[in-house]
Amino acid sequence: MTLQEIKATLSTIPERPGCYQYFNRAGQIIYVGKAKNLRKRVSSYFQKEHPDKKTRHLVRNITDLRYIVVETEYDALILENSLIKQYQPYFNILLKDGKTYPWIVVRNEPFPRIYMTREKLKDGSRYFGPYPSVQLAYATMQMIHDLYKVRTCTLNLAPDKIAEGKYKVCLKYHLKLCAGPCEGLQRLPAYSHDVTEIIDLLNGKLKHIISLYRSEMMRLSEAMNYEEAQRYKERIEILQRYKSKHTVAPAHMHRVDVFSFDSDDQAAYINYLHIAEGMVSKAYTLEYKLRMDEAREDLLASAITELRSRFESDAHEIILPFDLDWIPAPDITITIPKRGDKLKLLELSLLNVKQYKLDKYKRSEKLNPEQRILRLMHRMQQDLHLEKQPRHIECFDNSNISGTGAVASCVVFRNGKPSKKDYRKFHIKTVEGADDFESMREILTRRYRRIQEENSPLPDLVVVDGGKGQLAAAHEVMKNLGNAGSIPLIGLAKRLDEVFFVGDPEPLILDKNSETLRVLQNLRDEAHRFGIIFHRDVRSKSQIKSELDTIAGIGSKTKEKLLERFRSVARIKEASPSELGETIGTAKANIIYQHFHHNNQ
Repeated sequence: MTLQEIKATLSTIPERPGCYQYFNRAGQIIYVGKAKNLRKRVSSYFQKEHPDKKTRHLVRNITDLRYIVVETEYDALILENSLIKQYQPYFNILLKDGKTYPWIVVRNEPFPRIYMTREKLKDGSRYFGPYPSVQLAYATMQMIHDLYKVRTCTLNLAPDKIAEGKYKVCLKYHLKLCAGPCEGLQRLPAYSHDVTEIIDLLNGKLKHIISLYRSEMMRLSEAMNYEEAQRYKERIEILQRYKSKHTVAPAHMHRVDVFSFDSDDQAAYINYLHIAEGMVSKAYTLEYKLRMDEAREDLLASAITELRSRFESDAHEIILPFDLDWIPAPDITITIPKRGDKLKLLELSLLNVKQYKLDKYKRSEKLNPEQRILRLMHRMQQDLHLEKQPRHIECFDNSNISGTGAVASCVVFRNGKPSKKDYRKFHIKTVEGADDFESMREILTRRYRRIQEENSPLPDLVVVDGGKGQLAAAHEVMKNLGNAGSIPLIGLAKRLDEVFFVGDPEPLILDKNSETLRVLQNLRDEAHRFGIIFHRDVRSKSQIKSELDTIAGIGSKTKEKLLERFRSVARIKEASPSELGETIGTAKANIIYQHFHHNNQ
């Protein structure tokens, strides 16, 4: 069919819920969608110009369409999910599973083993989870081992193997951590009873198990079997400790699903939490690689269908970040919380989805460092309102003590990292006394006049250490330096890490965890460190020159020997003639000693 032929048939499409499929010239399904009203939804693809490039590309490749009518929008969503899985159309979202979460498995075998795993197999075993963290999975396994003597060995405990007497009990039996089923010391019915209780615990039925244990404890106590009653009391305490530690909501919140949503340019991320008796019993994050400009409501609806089906959720309430305008099933309540415990659960889910996205970025940056640089530069460009990415930044700082030994430093960062070979030092030549503004004018003029004379590339950003005053002085110089006047200029004040812009009286306050602020702080601190070291060197040389170079008969080699031995002029003054003589000989030692001590008399 041609595009015109498709448009001519649009009016024949029913106004009913359903799924539609688009085909290309080769007869392949390239897109599957769902709709509350098939005619309106399908017509929208062909009756307007789409701003989204991917959608325009899809429409150009459509040569045929088919649709399936269903009873409700929920049925359409289920069908859409099934068709996408079956055909994996090119233009549909590509499902990428989240990171490998831990599960707890009850093995399908005689005397089932119970252990943690990250691999879910279709082997007939029962899998519980996924758990939101390894720590929670470990804590759950610890609770199981505290309560029950389940085996941890990998022996084949088939009845015939045990009957043959092939196995001997191990150390765990003697430590009372296993009841010895390998030697027939524990029968299968007793072991299976414990496994049934463990399955109830893993299903989130702590309240039910605690109630059973409490009843059994009271029965044993009334029968004066106090030792057994104490054992059940200890079990109740273990369960209550576990429950208090891992409860994230009131206990009456049972069978509740929570979904949160986040996205970037390439993908959408949906986190799922299942709440049982106030605790998170399942957690998962799906990643959808975006193929077109899909609405967030459609993406979240697809994820809800996929995750509830995958984890066989029977939750009667779903907490969402925004309205979807549909109900997954008649007996399900949709909640979009604004306050209270349900909002806290939604925020917990959102925290998980943002952490997943952050971890993904970090993994990508480990494999591709340039990707981190691109992200950082883009972030700085946005935060500082720059026209281009600040890949080359220069920062200036002045150093002096009471106006003496005035120097300045220029440090250079490239791609957010120090480029030490490009650092520069400046002796302040034209300024008398401690005048930071005039010093800033001098070094900026010298720096950028030199760069222009050498035809070297100008930086993308200049940072001055200081607030409005230093920034104004710097701006006055830069605007009179030709091309250098176009370089973006900011000031970074020490007191509150405020960022000042030329012509704006109000500073920018960046978030304290901002990567942009961290780079600026590193720049300023590095300029200060580099300037202080240079100033100390200048001051030290000045002191040495005034004290030693004026002594007749003492040359540079003698001076070097003395400083190597005594480290400072002050120690040379305190040294005795014999100590000096050990280094430079008696004659010169007497000259130096007489010089310092004759002058002090």
